[in-house]
Amino acid sequence: MGFWTLLEGCLLLANALAILNEERFLGPRGWSFQEFSGVRRNSLKGQFIGLIYATQYMRLPLIVANIIVIVLMLISG
Repeated sequence: MGFWTLLEGCLLLANALAILNEERFLGPRGWSFQEFSGVRRNSLKGQFIGLIYATQYMRLPLIVANIIVIVLMLISG
């Protein structure tokens, strides 16, 4: 596994986290952002929820990164 494959895997993971819907997926499972405030944000579950919402906030840079990776893969084969 090379560095490029690792970067592609991280990009795919970020894409997967960015498309999760709060009303349909996160809310019914108790993973909504409103439930975690104060001390509970430091837990592992709170940190993961923060990561999900950070990737959802950064959708535009993810779109740009996807376009760059697709173009590079088309060029390099």
